[in-house]
Amino acid sequence: MSRLTELERARLRWRARRGLLENDLIITRYLDRYETQLTDEDVTALTQLFELGDNDLLDVLLARKELEAPLDTPRLQAIISRMREL
Repeated sequence: MSRLTELERARLRWRARRGLLENDLIITRYLDRYETQLTDEDVTALTQLFELGDNDLLDVLLARKELEAPLDTPRLQAIISRMREL
């Protein structure tokens, strides 16, 4: 369970940038709180999540929709749950 390097954290934040301000705010709060604790597996899961379109991602973050396969995994469910709590 390796921790992210400074470069990896910068890359993750760059990939997290979204077209919708609401997504940016939610994801930034999550990264501000948890990025030092993220594992390689978390980063992989987040990268998959960031492939969603902005509107679909916002619907998931606001609990208007749930994740669907192949994104419906315990790790991503935990990440989404933390994002919704912030």
